[in-house]
Amino acid sequence: MADIAQLTRMIEPEAKALGFDLVRVKLFGGAGDVTLQVMAERPDTRQLTIDDCAELSRRVSDLFDEKDPIEDAYRLEVSSPGIDRPLTRLSDFSDWAGHEARIYLTAPVEGRKQLTGILKGAEGDRITIDVRKHEPMTIGFDQVADAKLLLTDALIAATQPLVTAGADEFEEEVDTHPGSEDPGADTNQSKG
Repeated sequence: MADIAQLTRMIEPEAKALGFDLVRVKLFGGAGDVTLQVMAERPDTRQLTIDDCAELSRRVSDLFDEKDPIEDAYRLEVSSPGIDRPLTRLSDFSDWAGHEARIYLTAPVEGRKQLTGILKGAEGDRITIDVRKHEPMTIGFDQVADAKLLLTDALIAATQPLVTAGADEFEEEVDTHPGSEDPGADTNQSKG
């Protein structure tokens, strides 16, 4: 499979050119079913509209058609990070302090491979989380294998859409097409 760091270096300038912050680039799946997932957000709203997804998808698709960094056929999926978003940057752990998260570690710390609790923030390259039924623990960012926010009422309240323009039109469109799938915020394209 292609090198994620290389793909990220290629995609990040395209996202920045549109005014987006790149949240995550992930390549997954097996032979014949590879997906390149690109998550981005507007820094001011932490959202990405369907039109934003489509525009970033076009830019990445055009670039990859030219440079061809992935040998095999793949599906391109561009989306916002969603409410229970992955925490991929050190700043995410400070930005979402006070919210519940689950952190998977690269190696056990104090006998724990997974930490679940309230984020307390980050200082330098260290993250503190108040682990449920335990105590606050501080770990290095380099010890994080994977992390994400957990869906709670507090998180839902904190992530209410800041921009609701077009929401009524979208609901009407969905209502006038009974039986159709929810279009969601993903824009999928295939190469191959």
